[in-house]
Amino acid sequence: MALKSYKAPLSFFPSGGFTPPIGHRDPRPESDARLAPPRVRVWGPFPRWQEPPGCLGGSVSVSGTRIRKWPLRGLFLSPAAVAVRRGRTVMAAVAANVAAAAEDREPQRENVPGLESQRRQIENGESGRERPLRAGESWFLVEQHWYKQWEVYVQGGDQDSSTFPGCINNADLFEDQVNWRLKKGLVEGEDYVLLPAAAWHYLVDWYGLEHGQPPIERKVVELPSVQKVEVYPVELLLVRHSDMDTPHIAQFSHTDSVDLVLRTAREQFLVSPQEETRLWIKNAEGSFERLCNTRVTLLDAALKTGQVVIMETRNKDGTWPSAQPQAVNTALEEDEEFQGQPGICGLTNLGNTCFMNSALQCLSNVPQLTEYFLKNHYLEELNFCNPLGMKGEIAEAYADLVKQAWSGHHRSIVPHVFKTKVGHFASQFLGYQQHDSQELLSFLLDGLHEDLNRVKKKEYVELCDAAGRPDQEVAQEAWQNHKRRNDSVIVDTFHGLFKSTLVCPDCGNVSVTFDPFCYLSVPLPVSHKRVMEVFFVSMDPRRKPEQHRLVVPKKGKISDLCVALAKHTGMSPERMMVADVFSHRFYKIYQLEESLSSILDRDDIFIYEVSGRSAIGENSREDVVLPIYLRERTPARDYNNSYYGLMLFGHPLLVSVPRDRLSWDALYHILLYRLSRYVTRPSSDDEDDGDEKDMEDKDSMPKPGHVAGGSSQDSGPEQAGPSSGVAGGSRAPVDSSPGPSHWPQRARRKHLFTLQTVNSNGTSDRSTFNEDTHAQPYIAIDWEPEMKKRYYDEVEAEGYVKHDCVGYVLKKAPVRLQECIELFTTVETLEKENPWYCPTCKQHQLATKKLDLWMLPETLIIHLKRFSYTKFSREKLDTLVEFPIRDLDFSEFVIKPQNESAPELYKYDLIAVSNHYGGLRDGHYTTFACNKDSGQWHYFDDNSVSPVTENQIESKAAYVLFYQRQDVARRLQPQPGVAEPPASPACGPPPNSEFMDVN
Repeated sequence: MALKSYKAPLSFFPSGGFTPPIGHRDPRPESDARLAPPRVRVWGPFPRWQEPPGCLGGSVSVSGTRIRKWPLRGLFLSPAAVAVRRGRTVMAAVAANVAAAAEDREPQRENVPGLESQRRQIENGESGRERPLRAGESWFLVEQHWYKQWEVYVQGGDQDSSTFPGCINNADLFEDQVNWRLKKGLVEGEDYVLLPAAAWHYLVDWYGLEHGQPPIERKVVELPSVQKVEVYPVELLLVRHSDMDTPHIAQFSHTDSVDLVLRTAREQFLVSPQEETRLWIKNAEGSFERLCNTRVTLLDAALKTGQVVIMETRNKDGTWPSAQPQAVNTALEEDEEFQGQPGICGLTNLGNTCFMNSALQCLSNVPQLTEYFLKNHYLEELNFCNPLGMKGEIAEAYADLVKQAWSGHHRSIVPHVFKTKVGHFASQFLGYQQHDSQELLSFLLDGLHEDLNRVKKKEYVELCDAAGRPDQEVAQEAWQNHKRRNDSVIVDTFHGLFKSTLVCPDCGNVSVTFDPFCYLSVPLPVSHKRVMEVFFVSMDPRRKPEQHRLVVPKKGKISDLCVALAKHTGMSPERMMVADVFSHRFYKIYQLEESLSSILDRDDIFIYEVSGRSAIGENSREDVVLPIYLRERTPARDYNNSYYGLMLFGHPLLVSVPRDRLSWDALYHILLYRLSRYVTRPSSDDEDDGDEKDMEDKDSMPKPGHVAGGSSQDSGPEQAGPSSGVAGGSRAPVDSSPGPSHWPQRARRKHLFTLQTVNSNGTSDRSTFNEDTHAQPYIAIDWEPEMKKRYYDEVEAEGYVKHDCVGYVLKKAPVRLQECIELFTTVETLEKENPWYCPTCKQHQLATKKLDLWMLPETLIIHLKRFSYTKFSREKLDTLVEFPIRDLDFSEFVIKPQNESAPELYKYDLIAVSNHYGGLRDGHYTTFACNKDSGQWHYFDDNSVSPVTENQIESKAAYVLFYQRQDVARRLQPQPGVAEPPASPACGPPPNSEFMDVN
């Protein structure tokens, strides 16, 4: 391998004579020896194109005398062959400078050791080839035949022997004499031998190296469980992403880092230090793979000779060329010309991803975190081997988003890659369902922390209780233990410290621990009242059902609901029955002592007026309450069209029936009266027509069954029992309800509908089920389609009126954020599902727990717990929380001894708010954020961004608050003395929840 320039020793003979080196006999006659002038040894510079002509090999004729060549240190020249530049020899150029010194100097001959000494130095000893390998040191390849010849020469013991090997010649090891690449498949011991650096230099000093041949130097690398001389380094083809057809060949050791490859590529392609680059490799099948971890070796990265490595340079708009599909090239060109305020960039909604956009916009406007990514500090701290992390992929995906948003070249960006990464590592966020922005924020902060954790190997840390020690000591120990396992920019920015105090209710044992936190989830003061909407159904058939909005105790009972309704209707609570109606049937009929917590807000609750003497399941009462369903016959297509299906419709009823009127005919007329508001009674002509038609079609109509409790005689139309709803009829079931032991016979006149006892679902005859004999009887009113169409008014049946109380809204007084924090630090008793194990009592206890703030982070995230979930209910609290924009003072909440000289350590300013509009089932997330560069507040609604004023930020939608400590804000400001820029006029307030689009 030719060098660009070098210095080589020359043997200069002014008069053309020469003196053989020590150890070599001059074969000339004695008379000629006197002609040899003193030898002068000088150093001469040679440019690359002035390479010396070669080693004195074989025999050279000088002044008619043939001599054997001898080695000189370094490169070797024949006196008759020197490099010429511009017609003037180098020898002539240096002759004048060394002539005087040559006259005053004694001849200095080379000290070449004896052959046995040479053998010992090369074969044995610390410098010999038998020495063990050491990682990182250099070894050299020597052609096997030359080395064997040398061994024969030194073993012979005769320096004048014809076995003299001459200059070291490795020509047989190279493929060509231009690039000096080694032949493939060379085998140690057959093609070459390996010598340590010292031994190699000895041989070169004594024998020289063939002209033009580069030394074959190789490094010792430490592979898993073995050390080895790396004869064949890795040859990679380096290309740029923008020019894949012009490769640059570079050699690397297997133990070199991928970072060295990146630096080599940057140097080769003249990339400026300000530009960000990354590497890809092209696999054998033609696919491309990112080289994410540049700290691993080429061996660990499985890079092989001949592999193509592509260097990609980030665009000025923050995107990567490889990440942009061809379809958006035009849009990219337009964005390149756009120059806006960095950070004022929307995020496209990919489908119910407003929760993600809101969380990302909040984090993007945390100044110190954004600067950390913009200045590429994250590249040095990516943790690819953390088993709790995401292999650096979440951090890199988030960094790409930040760089794009803060490039100033985008009005909005599409976070598709980030969404895919999140779904890959957190399956709960797969797909496009609506989620909670705070849940995503929690995952993202934890993922970024683990991906950027500076602790590569987490040590085991045992948690210690205070055991009576001072709080200061215990807190410092807890924080140090936390930092021993968790040390990242997320910890530096968002982590604080709690003091947790647990007290056993039995033995009084007190346990004090200090625990880190990433955000505060503070409760909202909850009202003890609850608003419930119900429908009241009066016994008066002329009155439509009334919708009421009632205020009841949250932990009240069903009886409280009846009492509240009684205040609106004047009806006694004893004459009310409460039922949950679902899908035209009774889902549940409540008892007065049951809890209201079992009723959800989405349930349809009906309260029925019944007679004061009525009850279900009490034989002592004079009236019986019967649940009534409405059904319609629907002919089903069968092979003989003989099967009739039944379908529930309308609202069910609870009807009080006197015990002495429990007959089919009496019940029919009672129900006809209760339905009279929307069921028209037939005229006498209609009844006669109906009777005649009934007589004519009696064979085709379903035959009535026997009377309950009656004889087994055949029954005709005059002895009609309730129809079963199937062809051929069936026997009426034995009635298990309180009341008479049988149902009397039905009247002869044609009825509008038939009656049937059914199960609680209203779908089948009770006789086909083995139900409890004391189960509640249910009666179904079955309509023929024609009769229903003719006499049943569906519009009127569905009608209802709203009571004046429906317009009532439970007024909620605004709550100060400080009140929520006080609630957070209030003593509470643990729930049964989460007891504490007392080490003194040796059992789980429902201890009292108190949390106190010990140390607060630079950026404090406060999560307002607006969503309440219990076993029976879910609700969103739309209480207005009043929070300050500036000077939120935590000095009264932090119990750690405070530094009075630095009050800014406890004061915070608002920098971002995540908003949630809507309810539990649907909603929309947006963000208010303050730009770190301009100080202007903006409203981020997916890909739409608009400026706002500070008085528009506070609303009932505020969900997650981001506060920054004032000392941090001052530290980050480039010019602390400059006054805060005034907020620009808002372009209009953000849309309120009533007019906002929801996902």
